[in-house]
Amino acid sequence: MKRNISNSFLLLGIIVITSCHSKKLVTRTPASTAVTKTDNSADAAKMKLAEIRSKQISFTTFSGKAKTKLNIDGNSNDVTLNIRILRGQKIWVSITYLIGIEVARALITPDSITVINKLQSVYFQKPFSFIYDYAPREVNFNTVQSILIGNAIPETLTDGITLTPDNNNLVLSGSLKDMLFKMILGADLKINSTNLSKAAAGQSLQANYSNFIQATGRVVPSHISLTSKTQQKNIEAEIDYSRIDFDQTLDFPFSIPNRYQRIN
Repeated sequence: MKRNISNSFLLLGIIVITSCHSKKLVTRTPASTAVTKTDNSADAAKMKLAEIRSKQISFTTFSGKAKTKLNIDGNSNDVTLNIRILRGQKIWVSITYLIGIEVARALITPDSITVINKLQSVYFQKPFSFIYDYAPREVNFNTVQSILIGNAIPETLTDGITLTPDNNNLVLSGSLKDMLFKMILGADLKINSTNLSKAAAGQSLQANYSNFIQATGRVVPSHISLTSKTQQKNIEAEIDYSRIDFDQTLDFPFSIPNRYQRIN
């Protein structure tokens, strides 16, 4: 069982928010304007894109504690994740099990992925490109960061994007090289879901966001549902944050004991 928990974390780490806040849901305020079927000019689309960019969560550091259910090819485990992010530089993740025993720790940077398996006293270190065994090659560090926070993927918010009204929602769609993307925004222009797919490679990544709360003046999702599918693996994670902090001074402790063995 413990081996399975650690292996589940290794995969999650590859594909992957003032003080403590209670999970008090907030009312999401609709945006002031919207692109409609009768107002889809280039100028209107540029104005809407600018408004969407302004609605993205801005931060320097992020930290969150979340109860998480991991399911790897039908093998399910309940764990607690502690996630810390230094924007654009590093994502630090610690996983604990049962009575708070830390079983693994990961550090993701734009260049590398390092995971420590504390149950087996081993670790591995790979270039960031290792993620392409589990996700499309168009995925980069900022993609992972955006998905964990609930932001739109930065590279998608360009003038070539298609904006389509859908009742009270707004659908953003397009492609990044060979990867198709589709994002659904609510009336407040916050992301409700992100879908990335690459049919030729049999790869897809779906993120759904719900239970929005107020955290340090920001409206953020406290529940994230992640599903990653490849030809080799199916990974699901239900992440429920009990604490979300922004712009606090954070440590990112990460050291590998000399006795740990490096594995491939």
